[in-house]
Amino acid sequence: MALPLAGKVAIVTGSSRGIGRAIAVHLSSLGANLVINYATNSTQADLLASELNSNSANLRAIAVQADVSHPSGPKTLFDRAEEAFGSPVHIFVNSAGIADSKFSISSMPVEDFDAIFNVNARGAFLCCQEAANRIVRGGGGRIVMISTSLVGALLAKYGAYTASKAAVETLVKILAKELGGTKITVNCVAPGPIATELFFEGKTEEDIKRSVDRIPMGRIGEPKDVAPVVGFLCKDEAEWVNGQVIRANGGSV
Repeated sequence: MALPLAGKVAIVTGSSRGIGRAIAVHLSSLGANLVINYATNSTQADLLASELNSNSANLRAIAVQADVSHPSGPKTLFDRAEEAFGSPVHIFVNSAGIADSKFSISSMPVEDFDAIFNVNARGAFLCCQEAANRIVRGGGGRIVMISTSLVGALLAKYGAYTASKAAVETLVKILAKELGGTKITVNCVAPGPIATELFFEGKTEEDIKRSVDRIPMGRIGEPKDVAPVVGFLCKDEAEWVNGQVIRANGGSV
């Protein structure tokens, strides 16, 4: 039986580690050819590409450095994908992002605010723009953006990060309407607390316990809890799910 994404080309930004890596591995397991994007972590990206290629006689994955917050970044990803696999791109997943919970809104330096919005909101806009113009039309085209359940939780000291992701969710809902008639779906997956470097950075044991206490499932999520949700949205049978924000958070929001 053919794999559901066999022959399709997928780009996953921020996929050298964390949630992005898990998504890339899962989409590969469904048959997709992968562009693994990284900003600075070339070693982990190259290792993942080698791992995915070792399981097949054909080229299945390439690692590409690109800054998605720069206009040339998303374009580079699409160009390299088309060159490597000889096919237009079918799936684009944007998992690149940065967070900061050190400051309240009243104390945050404007430079920190700008840095978060530059990657999370501007980067998402540039990715959406390039994907909207270059993803395959007529069926099977998928755009999936990664947000956060903090948009629903609205926790203190995550003001800039949460606001940047709220912008992403708004872009998704509007782009889905603007792409009407193309059969490209645009959706957003919004994880709750996930055990990644991004989540643990700067947190104490007490901070982590408070996060667990807010989750009815009684644990911090793992990247493997998010990847299958993205995988479903990329399949043909998910065509009727469009313009949605799916919160994968164990019931915390």
